[in-house]
Amino acid sequence: MSSSRPTPTRKSSSQHRSTLSLLRTEIKIHVYDLLPPGKIATVLWTLGTSLLHSGVIINDKEYAFGGHDRPGLSGVYYTRPGEEPPGGTFRQEIVHGFTFRTDEELKEILQEAMERFQGTSYNLLTMNCNHFTSYLCERLTGRAAPSWLNRAAGIGVALPCVVPREWIDPPDYDTADGELLDDEFADERSSMLRSDPGRQHRLLAGEAQRGQGQVEGIHPSGAGSGGRSAAGHPRYSSRNHAPRLVAVTDTDSSGRPLPVAERAPLPKRMT
Repeated sequence: MSSSRPTPTRKSSSQHRSTLSLLRTEIKIHVYDLLPPGKIATVLWTLGTSLLHSGVIINDKEYAFGGHDRPGLSGVYYTRPGEEPPGGTFRQEIVHGFTFRTDEELKEILQEAMERFQGTSYNLLTMNCNHFTSYLCERLTGRAAPSWLNRAAGIGVALPCVVPREWIDPPDYDTADGELLDDEFADERSSMLRSDPGRQHRLLAGEAQRGQGQVEGIHPSGAGSGGRSAAGHPRYSSRNHAPRLVAVTDTDSSGRPLPVAERAPLPKRMT
């Protein structure tokens, strides 16, 4: 009696490939030069030693990591793909690969990244936006981001005394825009609460008891939503149309000056 398994038919193989293609999500990396345009920036870019910012494109959002001074909050945020950070110049788009994760799996990976990359842990040389990009790319595709993205930081770790000041302290610009992933998950939580008024009442009662511990007195400058920043960059408002803030801290976890492009936006509940 033969125990061989039936060979898959051409039709079933075709259906399998079709299912995979439906799940396939392209993963891209956007690279930005944080040095002011000029000869030095051009030479360093050619040599592969520029100070770079990067973000990971998943569907219609560009995810990145920045620093802030609020303990317990993620530094992971997202913007519209291709939106240049303050003081940054778009340099390159890299098609890194594809992921076959489901939407739920993608959400879980982003949640893990959000917990791993806290805003207060940001460090220009040892835990920056490019470390985040590499981590997320590896989780999604099995391949880390190109190592040259972090070459300047690698040189800084090896020779901290000879890192040019302009590599870690580019000129200051206006604040960065974006939305923390903490906000997105909070919005989903609010949606669930609206569908369950009883649960909403219970949670609000508990939060009222903790209300005294919340940060107060932080107000954005200006009013309204949309428009352009003082530096001429497009400004995107959050869903509640409140102006966005970035972290008030101007140094990383080692006390180095933190470029505005590397500062994560504060959560909406603090605006």
